[in-house]
Amino acid sequence: MVYREALQLQSDDKIATFHDITAAAREIVGRSGIRNGIVSVYSHHTTCSVITQEPAFDLSMTGLETLQQDFFDAFEPIMPVCRREGMYLHPGPKALKFASEHGEDARGCHNTDAHLRSALVGRSENIALIDGEMDLGEFGLLYFVDFDTTRARKRTVQVTVIGD
Repeated sequence: MVYREALQLQSDDKIATFHDITAAAREIVGRSGIRNGIVSVYSHHTTCSVITQEPAFDLSMTGLETLQQDFFDAFEPIMPVCRREGMYLHPGPKALKFASEHGEDARGCHNTDAHLRSALVGRSENIALIDGEMDLGEFGLLYFVDFDTTRARKRTVQVTVIGD
C-alpha cells in the first residue's frame, strides 16, 4: 500500500526556519493504516531539507534551539549567507531575467547559500515504520528546514507511507 499527504508550512524571512513535523508525520502514519514499511518525507523545494535530530531544549538569542543554531552556523565558514551581489556566481543575468519574468524579485534570487546547503544536507529522509511507529530512536525528531532567508514563504513537505 502507498499513502501520501502534504503538509503546508510557513517559513520566516530573517533566519533559517526549523519546523518540528514529527507529530504531523505520526498522524499521517496513523491515518494511513500501514503498520510496517517506510515513511518517506520529502521537500521539492531546492532550498529546504528534511533531517532527523534530537531536541536541544535551550534557545539561542535568535529563537532557534541551540542545536539548530549550531547546525545553521556550521555552514557559515564554507557557505556564508548571501549578503550582497557578487558573493556567488549564481544568480547570473539569465537567472535574474528568468526570475523577473516569473514574479521573483532580485533579492529573492540571491539565495545561493540556501541551495548549496540543501544540496549538501539532502531533501528527504526515509524512516523505518515498525508496528505502526516511526523508528526515530529514543530522542529523534523529524524537522523540515528552510535555509532560505530572503523572504517568508509557504512551503510544502510530502509524507509518503509505503508498506503493509
